[in-house]
Amino acid sequence: MEQRRQKKIAAINDLTGFGRCALDVALPVISHMKIQCCPVPTSILSNHVGYAEYFFDDYTEKLEAYLAMWKKLDLSFDGIMSGFLGSQRQIGIVESFIREFRRAETIVVIDPVMGDHGKIAGTYTEEMCREMRKLVSLADIITPNLTEACKLTDTPYRERGWKRTELFDMAQKLRKMGPSKIVITGIPQGEFIANYMYQEGQEPALFRTHREGTERCGTGDLFAAIIAADAVNGVPFGQSVRKASLFIKKCMMKSAEMGIDQKNGVCFEEILHLLKA
Repeated sequence: MEQRRQKKIAAINDLTGFGRCALDVALPVISHMKIQCCPVPTSILSNHVGYAEYFFDDYTEKLEAYLAMWKKLDLSFDGIMSGFLGSQRQIGIVESFIREFRRAETIVVIDPVMGDHGKIAGTYTEEMCREMRKLVSLADIITPNLTEACKLTDTPYRERGWKRTELFDMAQKLRKMGPSKIVITGIPQGEFIANYMYQEGQEPALFRTHREGTERCGTGDLFAAIIAADAVNGVPFGQSVRKASLFIKKCMMKSAEMGIDQKNGVCFEEILHLLKA
């Protein structure tokens, strides 16, 4: 009897010891969804930068040797996903990695982590933003938040009052860059938070969930991990976006119920069993 091959995702992001974000989220979630998660650490932090102090070790100088060993071992991946990248050089290294390791069936998911609430992260330069557009062009799926989608498309940012026609126009601009599946996340709509889904050849959709408590770090990483794992598992994109949106809502509710500190993200571990592969 033919054995089923376990699939693999290369997850490129920072490794943060405390705060539940980046690889700390991707590893358990992707593994739970029955896929081997192979981390590529871009930096190592004691805790995320939302805290006043943190230990930080930049891994840029080691990345190329790390990935060269994977090439020597002739490794292959069913999915490649990337999150926060701390320098222009890191973006270039990830671009080269995708070009070198991508096969016809490999699914590339880019979460262009650049900023939030209309502000681009202080570590990001205009040149890095231009390089991120080049990286996005290699993706099959992208998961920008509203701020990042505006920056990538040179659209003036505003927090509220987005019409579906405006979101559609922005999604089309992103589509022209390369990715065929786009979800713009974290769109405020009164008491709701919405995610706008655009897929080539499909009717666009707006998925709304009730806003639960205060914003928490790591929810974008959680969303991207679910989307990437589902894509590799062959789950339809719309179904995956709805699943991720509802699961994060449940995580937010559970975190509020347990009194989890806002900076410590969402306690997804408590309800990970509810997330179906």
